[in-house]
Amino acid sequence: MPTDDPTTQPPSDVSTAGRTCVPQYEIRVEGHLGSRWMAWFDGLSLTNESDGTAVISGPVVDQSALHGLLIKLRDLGVPLISVTRRSPGEPAELPNLSNNRSSHNPSGATS
Repeated sequence: MPTDDPTTQPPSDVSTAGRTCVPQYEIRVEGHLGSRWMAWFDGLSLTNESDGTAVISGPVVDQSALHGLLIKLRDLGVPLISVTRRSPGEPAELPNLSNNRSSHNPSGATS
């Protein structure tokens, strides 16, 4: 059977939609994290900022996975600053806002 048989392949818009619907999150914590902790965060990126914070960012498949990441941070004893859900294609950080902690929203993430 040919592999390009349209009856066995999902429509291209379905497979594309599935890849772009995974929410992107940015989790900001107090202090810097060493590179040895990268394995704990399942392929997410880890960036230590000049303001003394660390940013863990990338796709998180569902709320259960997000809560798992937050539990890992709690277990490390790292103070949580913010959790932000990003829209697909949105830059990870807005210019000139990285040191502004007044935008912290303890009630949860926004999209």
